[in-house]
Amino acid sequence: MSVQPVAEPAAEGAGLTQWQRIVYTFTAPSKTFDDIRRGNKSWWLPLIIGALVSYIFFAAVAQKVGMQQVVDNQIRMNVKAQEQMAQAPPDQREKINKFWLVSTEAAFIGGPILGLIGAAVVSLVLWGTINFAFGGKATYGSIFAVSYYAWLPMSVKALLGVVVVYTPMAPESFNIKNFAPTNCAAIFMDPVESNKALYALATSLDGVMIWTLVLFGIGVATVAGVKRGSGYIAVFGWWALIVLISVGWAAFMG
Repeated sequence: MSVQPVAEPAAEGAGLTQWQRIVYTFTAPSKTFDDIRRGNKSWWLPLIIGALVSYIFFAAVAQKVGMQQVVDNQIRMNVKAQEQMAQAPPDQREKINKFWLVSTEAAFIGGPILGLIGAAVVSLVLWGTINFAFGGKATYGSIFAVSYYAWLPMSVKALLGVVVVYTPMAPESFNIKNFAPTNCAAIFMDPVESNKALYALATSLDGVMIWTLVLFGIGVATVAGVKRGSGYIAVFGWWALIVLISVGWAAFMG
């Protein structure tokens, strides 16, 4: 009697390329996050795309608006900053203005590094939340990879900001903190005249941000092996807390 060889289980596919994961993030996000769950955790391409888009936006703002105008607008929209500038002697005003200018430029230039730090912190919080509060089994590396793909819609918002900058727009009206018409505050509200807490709330209810949070919820749930509802609760719960704090801070600052 001949011995029949035992059939080996079919090997799992090599996985998606990073370009495929990026495309699927917009068209079929479950495929992207399933691929990450299987161990394909490369995230450098979304990092590069995000950095490139942010520098394109920076160049557009610097060319069409001017960084000093960006600073002047922020001071005009901030009551506390206006009071500080009004009460400071002339030499101190120059130092304060220089500090604002350098800080704004540094935030643009160091954006990818700040984003990396932010992704690390967010991933740590969500990793702890989904595993300990919802019984998930996600690794920190998988959550970190999810974060970079989930943030891809923000690159779309930055490109929309470039379009806004190149429209016939008065430089004095440009608001670097709310530069794209993706929320009610940017479309219908005046950042100077509006109630600060209400403006902060309307800014938080941003279409691109909601899109990003939905992707986060799907991704976190997928790599943790829990229901999507658990992923949504974890992500939107933290987001709601952050919105509450930002609205309260805006009300306090007046």
